Amino acid sequence: MLPRVFAVALALVATSGQLSAQAKRPESPQRFLLSEGSEARYMVTEKLAMNTFDNEVVGKSAAVTGMVVLDASGRVVPADSRIVIDLTTLRTDRARRDSYVQKNTLETARFPKAELRITEIRGLPAQLPATGTASITVLADFALHGVTRPTTWTASVEFTTVGLKGTAKTTVQFADFNITVPRVPVVARVDDPITLELAFAFVRDGGAVVTPENR
Repeated sequence: MLPRVFAVALALVATSGQLSAQAKRPESPQRFLLSEGSEARYMVTEKLAMNTFDNEVVGKSAAVTGMVVLDASGRVVPADSRIVIDLTTLRTDRARRDSYVQKNTLETARFPKAELRITEIRGLPAQLPATGTASITVLADFALHGVTRPTTWTASVEFTTVGLKGTAKTTVQFADFNITVPRVPVVARVDDPITLELAFAFVRDGGAVVTPENR
């Protein structure tokens, strides 16, 4: 009789431990909203016709919105995880270049937005810590200029008490998205690849706003 009592007690203790562990996991998906101050960038190399050196062009837009949703196991919920960039607000250091890119290269009158549809994040802890850093890989379908292609982004992230922040980057080719390489008299050439960056700050839904560092 006594051994059976011990067996029942051990079973109750084990069950209690399992319930306690389950209670620590989120019961519903976690939503992380992209906060104000996030920024999308592109970098491409051009050579001006009158110069012998290469010039790196940097275009930026702060018109970036979206969110990432993680399930109770820390995995991305693809249907709800996306980032949208308003391409009509992209600016470099030259207004004439911006006008040409808007009208002829990106054709923003027809394709005003780019969309990053996140399908998987590798290297992210199931339970996000309040401090520390990590290197992650983001898999996402990137929709640009009427074409959608899978892309892989690498990112260094810093965890905060309200979410995480960092910078993700990838490279693409003009031809990947049926984009015509710019050809203008003052530019001798524009070279592949195009480097894309997203400086981001995600806050847990309901948390305080934190902006990414200026990079």
